[in-house]
This record gives sequence, structure tokens and C-alpha cells, in this order.
Amino acid sequence: MGKHLIAKPTTIKKANEFVKQHHRHHRPTSRNTGKWAISVADKVSGNILGVAIVGNPVSATYMDGKTLEITRLCVIEGARKGTASFLISRCLKIWKLMGGEKLITYTLQKECGSSLRGAGWVKVAEVKPHNDWKHKSTMDGKKRDDLEIYQFNKYRWESIV
Repeated sequence: MGKHLIAKPTTIKKANEFVKQHHRHHRPTSRNTGKWAISVADKVSGNILGVAIVGNPVSATYMDGKTLEITRLCVIEGARKGTASFLISRCLKIWKLMGGEKLITYTLQKECGSSLRGAGWVKVAEVKPHNDWKHKSTMDGKKRDDLEIYQFNKYRWESIV
């Protein structure tokens, strides 16, 4: 799978620029947030094929200091098969080297999750959208977009280090 791919360090800002240009339904992370980001490139051409941004879990339930979340995963259309799984596996390896215990991420219900299964992850829960998301801005004063993706059920995936 990964013999034609190479992981490369990148900044969260550059990863977000890639997400802005290539992601099907997500925008960049708010204020370029995250703990770290990596990219994957074609070994021969050096062209960047995808990025991952890893940060604190969005849900406070998982903010235990031992768990992080892949908040953005983006691979260009037409990238070679296994590119997303390669990125996911590298994120887990990095987190393990840092002493972390668990990585989580979410997919929309309509997404198959084959890259996560290919990287050995397990689907653990179905998550319903927050009913109060559009009203949350009035509670904490932070402006939030009312994106269509916030209306769909998601699956939570986990990988134990």
C-alpha cells in the first residue's frame, strides 16, 4: 500500500489550505487549530496527495489527555488506493510515539469508512447531530456556520494505540 507514498511534516496552516481547496464537505479547522498535521506525498513526483490534522477531541467527553481526534482528513480525488489509510495509520503511529492511548474520528453516515477499516479502526457508535448547534452561538458568543453537514448523523471510529 505505502511503497509509493511518503509521509511529510507540514504545518496546520498549510494543511488547512489543502483542506480548503480539496475537501468535499468540510472547511478548514477554526483559527487553524490542532495539535499537529502531516501530509502524504507521491514518492516519485513529490506531489502532496493528502493531509491529516490531529487535535483535541471536539467532544469534551474525550478530553482526557490520552485521546486525540483526527479532525480533518483530506485526500485529493484520484489519489492512489490506500492513501487515506496510509495517513490514518501514520497519525496513530505518531500518537503512539507521543505516549497517547487512543485516536478517534468521525465519518458522515453516508461515508463507507473503508479507509478507517483498512487502517484497523473500529466503528463504535452512531452520533446524532446537536439539536442546539445553531443556537450555541447565543450561549457562548462564538459565531458558528450552520453547515449542512451538521444536520447528518455520524459514526465515531476509534483505534486503541
